Amino acid sequence: DAAAGAPATLAKARALASAYEAGITHVYSAGLRGFAARLTAGDAARLAADPAVAYVTPDRVSRIADTQQNPTWGLDRVDQANLPLSSSYTYPDKATGVTAYVLDTGLYKAHQDFGGRAADGYDFIDDDGVANDCHGHGTHVSGTIGSATYGLAKGVRLVGVRVLGCDGSAPNSDIIAGIDWVIQNARKPALINMSIQSDPDPAYDEAVRRAVAAGITTVVAAGNYNGADACGYTPARTAEAITVGATDSSDNRSSFSNVGRCLDLFAPGSNITSTSNSGGTAVMNGTSMATPHVSGAAALYLSAHPAATPADVAAALTGNATANVVKNPGSGSPNRLLNISFMNDGPPPACAGGSNDTDVPIPDAGAAVSSAVTVTGCPGKGSASTSVKVDITHTYTGDLAVDLVAPSGAVYTLKPSGGVGSAGGVHQSFPVDTTAEDRNGTWKLQVRDVYTFDTGVVDSWSLTF
Repeated sequence: DAAAGAPATLAKARALASAYEAGITHVYSAGLRGFAARLTAGDAARLAADPAVAYVTPDRVSRIADTQQNPTWGLDRVDQANLPLSSSYTYPDKATGVTAYVLDTGLYKAHQDFGGRAADGYDFIDDDGVANDCHGHGTHVSGTIGSATYGLAKGVRLVGVRVLGCDGSAPNSDIIAGIDWVIQNARKPALINMSIQSDPDPAYDEAVRRAVAAGITTVVAAGNYNGADACGYTPARTAEAITVGATDSSDNRSSFSNVGRCLDLFAPGSNITSTSNSGGTAVMNGTSMATPHVSGAAALYLSAHPAATPADVAAALTGNATANVVKNPGSGSPNRLLNISFMNDGPPPACAGGSNDTDVPIPDAGAAVSSAVTVTGCPGKGSASTSVKVDITHTYTGDLAVDLVAPSGAVYTLKPSGGVGSAGGVHQSFPVDTTAEDRNGTWKLQVRDVYTFDTGVVDSWSLTF
């Protein structure tokens, strides 16, 4: 039951466990409504048939998604569109107000490159509050997200949530427990990094979707099965997450990287130098290493747009990625390479936008009508302070729902219907954050009269970036 709270979920889990002789290991109330338990195959089959149970899935094993070693170039690559590298990394700020939750092997928080910004979340392997890293993978990933020397977001708060053991693997039930914990404890704006791969697991997928629905941007690895379809793996196949493939320093798809339509973009993942759990550095390879580049970029975007939804973050990062530079991206893969330079450019150049003063009648309680403005000669993205000036004559404004429709099809609500109306019409400017949208294209003012007895006209409207 999606509406059930933690106490009700616990009570139901205990009742079901008692009925089917199951030993509960975890109870989930945020990542999903359910529990993990040890029980026989026969009892599992009987439990699955219970009408109170949506599904029963085996507790599969997740593993880290890394490969091998060599030098540091990833930061250099992600702040520019094309090769050759510029021997510099330019970034907009340090993302000091953002928290990155790293679900991994733990975190060596005393590493000097973290500058006191690394903290323990929870350790689901040892079941305590100290998420020490006895493998090194989690510390390396964290360093790429936010260490002072090797990280994209050099001021982000890093929280280690240990869901993988010293050998880099663990039951998926522990990983779901980690997601569950983050949903309940996240300090927003926040993101989750999951450089982890598993066979398909619907419970795990659901937990990832719940994290995104809770407003937590979730970035996941495509996996390292040498060009296999990422749609065959969890959490890579989860559409709501940002799924990341890996490239090398020549913009080739890394040979180990999975491919396919479930990817959202690529990022550097071969021969990445970052922090180690020994206090020094290590070089690792994998989509595990590509994923934190995108998480770092997400932190930078959230720093500038703290109210951005996970969908906003995904649209900004994929929409501003460099197109068609990845060599051999793989069948079905989007040819997009992470590029944060759009965040370095400051406000886009001034643009007049456009206007339309053709009258459009608004039918009483009828279908929505629209008035279009086509913008040309304004390259780049919109601004956080785009102004939409609206002049509508109408005999009762409470009837009107007014929206801005971007060229992408995204809808921005300017005025909902309802509330106290007047006969004075709508004559005002509405601020809209259009940073996720291309300025060029056809924009529409969409107006609908929702209730009966009143009519009006869209007199004019204008768009200024």
